[in-house]
Amino acid sequence: MPSVAVLIAAYNAADTLPRCLDSLCSQTLSDIELICIDDCSTDATLTLLQERAAADPRIVVIRTPHNSGQAVARNLGLERVIAPYVCMVDADDWLSHDCLQQALDVIQAHPQTDCVAFSVVMHYDDDGGREQDYGLPAPLVQGTALSGIDALRYCADGWALHGLYLTRTELHRQIPFDTTSRLYSDDNTSRLHYLHSREVRACSGRYYYRRHAQSLTTSFNILSFDFMEANLSLRRALHEYELTHSPLPEDIKQMLETQRWSIFLRCYRLYIVHRDELTPEQQRDVSHRLTTTLATFSTATLPASHRRRFGYLLLRQPTLFALQQRLFVGMRRLLHKPIDK
Repeated sequence: MPSVAVLIAAYNAADTLPRCLDSLCSQTLSDIELICIDDCSTDATLTLLQERAAADPRIVVIRTPHNSGQAVARNLGLERVIAPYVCMVDADDWLSHDCLQQALDVIQAHPQTDCVAFSVVMHYDDDGGREQDYGLPAPLVQGTALSGIDALRYCADGWALHGLYLTRTELHRQIPFDTTSRLYSDDNTSRLHYLHSREVRACSGRYYYRRHAQSLTTSFNILSFDFMEANLSLRRALHEYELTHSPLPEDIKQMLETQRWSIFLRCYRLYIVHRDELTPEQQRDVSHRLTTTLATFSTATLPASHRRRFGYLLLRQPTLFALQQRLFVGMRRLLHKPIDK
């Protein structure tokens, strides 16, 4: 039986998959299974995967019935996992040759460990291939284990602890990938895995993460608004955790709610800036989602600095809140300042 399974969801990734697969097939840990899910690509991705599978029996190829997004694709792959430990690798990323062995060594040496974080290296294509260590919380660097609560706290604190790790297949099946949104709900899964872990540790195995430049004003997609639903999904999951386990520390809930508010404001302003690029039906849909999400916030859970600051005031009347946001965006534009600050 293989020791580790790797999930690779791919959509039109023919250009980057060779490097990804080369790094996986050449791992020092050889007893692995590589479960590749083609999410109905329109390029040569499927052909490339089938050719690789014919040459290496460790590669399993699955094709989704229709383009569904990474979370759905990875969950299909998760159903096929045989190994007791599993991780994911994006189709445009790659691993150091000893990455999986390093992670497995840690989790086997410490039976209470449920998640082992990789050492992430950020690779910037737009900056001549510059690389930079992502960094890990000091306790993990020093070899100390984190509790599940502390790991979640580091995640909530601006992703001081990233979401790239090896975990137990049993835990991953208990908490599969969140399919609430196509682009943003992976973060929820990572946070919940950490929260439900007995211990979280780190290894020296390197995960190379390819970074793409994006900004609110230069990249717009209707799927950007899904971020709101993804945040609500995490909020519900954490509420269920408190009902079945114990209350979460207030500082963690405050951090996550502050982030949810900031993301909601960003989405609202994104709508104001790009509204004319949407169809009438899309405008009605997004407007309804914004109004519905606004109703889920409480002044008591927002940071004090936002309770009296124009542009951040929680006004319950949707019309007044919309007016505030339009004025805020207009003022930022006049001052030539970014609207997402």
